[in-house]
Amino acid sequence: MQPHDIVKLSARDMAAAVAAGALSARAVAEAHLERIAAVDGPVMAWQHLDAAQVRAHADRLDRNGPKGPLAGVPIGVKDVIDTAEMPTGYGTTIYDGFQPPWDAPAVQIARDAGALIFGKTVSTELAMASPGKTRNPHNPAHTPGGSSSGSCAAVAAGMVPLAFGTQTSGSLIRPASFCGVTALKLSFGAINTVGIKVLCHSLDTLGILARNIGDAATCAASLSGRLDLARLTPPQRPRLGVLLGTRLDKAEPAAVETVHRLAAIAAASGADVTVLPAPAWFDGIFDLHAAVMGWEVTQSLAFEIATHWQGLTPVTRAMLEDQGRTTEPEYRAALGELQGIRLLMDALLSRFDAILTLAAPGEAPEGTATGDPIYNRLWSVLQIPLVCLPVGKGPKCLPIGVQLVGARGADHRLASTALFMEMAVAAQGDAT
Repeated sequence: MQPHDIVKLSARDMAAAVAAGALSARAVAEAHLERIAAVDGPVMAWQHLDAAQVRAHADRLDRNGPKGPLAGVPIGVKDVIDTAEMPTGYGTTIYDGFQPPWDAPAVQIARDAGALIFGKTVSTELAMASPGKTRNPHNPAHTPGGSSSGSCAAVAAGMVPLAFGTQTSGSLIRPASFCGVTALKLSFGAINTVGIKVLCHSLDTLGILARNIGDAATCAASLSGRLDLARLTPPQRPRLGVLLGTRLDKAEPAAVETVHRLAAIAAASGADVTVLPAPAWFDGIFDLHAAVMGWEVTQSLAFEIATHWQGLTPVTRAMLEDQGRTTEPEYRAALGELQGIRLLMDALLSRFDAILTLAAPGEAPEGTATGDPIYNRLWSVLQIPLVCLPVGKGPKCLPIGVQLVGARGADHRLASTALFMEMAVAAQGDAT
């Protein structure tokens, strides 16, 4: 098989071929290294990539006879996730060259499933707002989004079939939309986050970037132990809610149109579609996220604030100053209110297999600023599973995705509905 054919394989087909001995891990590694050399120049997705180390790891897999659902599959790891054999800088110069003595559990579990950990992808500083070097692979004049910038860009550019990202506010779904890739964030706590630089312990979640929902769900199944995720079947007639929500003045017309277009495609494909108005309590969730994140971020980064303040970028310092205005009573009040709000949202979401909504305000903005996470924050604070599906492009020929939202714990149902939607979009494309 030629290198250009290997990099086009799905992660599942790649793993099956490697496990069966039809393809070596070394051949997979060489194909993706060749791809990176060809396309990464203007994209700059990688914070650390050692080709000799990649080859050595691939050869070790081949000697051991790679097995498992991720056998030989290259994975990019966001540089806020600890790795024993690669430096972890958390997106900031203050930790340049830091070498953890361990792999984060998610990294080790992926290795145990046969994966080839390829390298570390660029993160914004401390997974906040200050951008790294990565550019959007569809147009380098535009941002890839953040904070999972390098992971989204690497998958979008075909450098790896899978990558790890994280989300506290909108760090997975938004850049996935900007870069045109699939993102899967399971319910809070489904994937172990030990060994990931803590930003907000009530919200931090590891997610998967991929080219399709089946690959993302297979990887998530390995990391979470929820093996049903590796066996998705699209429902024949999914119940789909459409909830654009509030603060729509921030949305570009193309983003809103994309949501409506996908709802129409779903309905034409057999889905039961219901358009929902925003409940009266909906808009207040934004403030609850701000209170929880504000207090926990400044607590989690107390060391950096106290000892490395001047080493942080002005963007990070300004954000921390803003977050630091949250008081402990405001935080405790938000936690108390969230208990009831989560139950209200559980009741709403339980009526549907998925809720369809905005993934981002629109196309990736020009410049380096990573974009507004406004349409992700409230879903993150609810601790529910999320999917970003790439759907089309906007007026600047840049990707626009949609966000699918599921009930807490209903990860398999959400992913299965995402598969239905993915197939409906593909069928629509074939028809045209």
